[in-house]
Amino acid sequence: MTQAAPNVSHDEIARFDKLAARWWDPDGESRPLHDLNPVRAEYVARRVALRGAKVADVGCGGGLLSEALARAGADVVGIDMGLKVIEIARLHLHESNLKVDYRKQSSAELAESEPASFDAVCCMELIEHVPDPAALVKDLAAMLKPGAHLFMSTLNRTPAAFGAAILGAEYLMRMLPRGTHHYAQFLKPAELARLLRHEGLELEDVSGLGYNPLNRKAWISRVTAVNYLLCARKSA
Repeated sequence: MTQAAPNVSHDEIARFDKLAARWWDPDGESRPLHDLNPVRAEYVARRVALRGAKVADVGCGGGLLSEALARAGADVVGIDMGLKVIEIARLHLHESNLKVDYRKQSSAELAESEPASFDAVCCMELIEHVPDPAALVKDLAAMLKPGAHLFMSTLNRTPAAFGAAILGAEYLMRMLPRGTHHYAQFLKPAELARLLRHEGLELEDVSGLGYNPLNRKAWISRVTAVNYLLCARKSA
């Protein structure tokens, strides 16, 4: 078996590894992830029976979504290429008393070693950080069992997203480190849907993800101009 080359940016890995120590601090640099996590987890739970399901969390970071899925009864494999965030994710299991199989592993490596193995695959806020989005979608599709579901979230390439995610979150409110996002790497829903169709996935839903950083409220919305979530299904 040949070893698949990782589709990663080492600068991006280093940037998120710097956040590892405070990943589970709800008032730290990962504050927006804490606020958005319950809404993302509920979006998945409404569409997949999680109890007993085998789920991959690709780009799991420190494990916020992985733990939420495990708490709902899923058998979770969480992968990330950042060693420090994986170490933090593993360490937090001692506090949560949950079971998650965390691995420092690329999407290509997981797709090659466990093809067609997962009832659901989650990939939240990762595709805008990889050099080759099409290659990532190919990996995600390869992990899915026939009839299984893929869940993704990312940022739309719109002026509203630039204003909220870059000017607002990084420069004005300083909720995120500067340089976290690059506008040219944002994907419009139609562009991401095209990548999904190319890999035999049928788009079932696209929903906006609203967020008010002042009161820390997040919600599902019809407005996809900034953040959006999607659900796609692999052909049976």
